[in-house]
Amino acid sequence: MHPTEPPLQRIQFYLTAQYDCSYLPGQSARSQVATPTHLIDGSAYGALIRAGFRRSGQFTYRPHCEACQACVPVRVEVDKFIPNRTQRRCRKRNHHLTARFLPLDFKDEHYALYRRYLGSRHAGGGMDKDGPEQYTQFLLSSNVDSVMVEFRDDETLVMVAVVDQIENGLSAVYTFFDPDREQDSLGVYGVLWQIELAQRLEVSHLYLGYWIAESRKMAYKKQYGPLEGLVDGRWQELDA
Repeated sequence: MHPTEPPLQRIQFYLTAQYDCSYLPGQSARSQVATPTHLIDGSAYGALIRAGFRRSGQFTYRPHCEACQACVPVRVEVDKFIPNRTQRRCRKRNHHLTARFLPLDFKDEHYALYRRYLGSRHAGGGMDKDGPEQYTQFLLSSNVDSVMVEFRDDETLVMVAVVDQIENGLSAVYTFFDPDREQDSLGVYGVLWQIELAQRLEVSHLYLGYWIAESRKMAYKKQYGPLEGLVDGRWQELDA
């Protein structure tokens, strides 16, 4: 079923060939891809996000697997979000970090941290072999309102996040951080910081991509409730 909002009337959609699912072992997957890229401006991209799509570089897609509905697009209702005790501790532990907004430019320091992160967290997954060109295509190529945020502990770079701004919301594209600082729960702090940014900007939602109950890598998103999921074509609050 194709999205029908007015900004999408000139957008076309195609299905990819099947490929190995990155999250559920032994499963195959397909994606529905929006094209052409140059027509996916801020308005169209916002409509696509609301229809369950995500962005990887200039590649805008959503899962389209005939025999599996495990990937659920999710978003945080930022005005209703109340951090739990563990999240409050994480926020306090990292409150001294300084955040700086930057354009999507290549920096050797960022790329080195990206490689360290993937080598530790996603070894053998393919992305850990990404060279500068793949990194640039993945995180630094965007036709929409995107920003890179770097987080430093004094002078030391500890985390980088790429965030898209859409109509009345933010989309968390990707975050990578120092894998040697596991005790600081930087990944959790990155989500909490983006929720706070959405609150400061007075937008209603932070989109977190896909929640997959059976995937340990993705199940953590249920911690940021109340969480809405796009189920049967309608955004609705997921059970806690």
